[in-house]
Amino acid sequence: QVQLVESGGGLVQAGGSLRLSCAASGRTFSTYTMGWFRQAPGKEREFVATITRSGTSTNYADSVKGRFTASRDNAKNTVYLHMNSLKPEDTAVYYCAARGMGFLSSDHRRYDYWGQGTQVTVSS
Repeated sequence: QVQLVESGGGLVQAGGSLRLSCAASGRTFSTYTMGWFRQAPGKEREFVATITRSGTSTNYADSVKGRFTASRDNAKNTVYLHMNSLKPEDTAVYYCAARGMGFLSSDHRRYDYWGQGTQVTVSS
């Protein structure tokens, strides 16, 4: 089992940047595929990014491709989401998630563990 804690959210102007972090407990972090999802008020949870166990492969939602980058540091049990050129429509609660079995996935139902989320608000 793994526990996840996100941080780094906040209020930023459009065009700005933020880096979200997700710290994981336990000694098996490197065995989990990690994902980032977000949920805006009144909307369903949507996929943002996913990264393999080694960090060598990633996949992104079309809406963030070229602006967001997922990375991980297995020595620090941490996964990151670097967000650039932020837009008001990026405003949401951002969640990290861990998947114990399988490869990259954009389906939130395939993830086993979730953090509590961190709020990102982008003002216009």
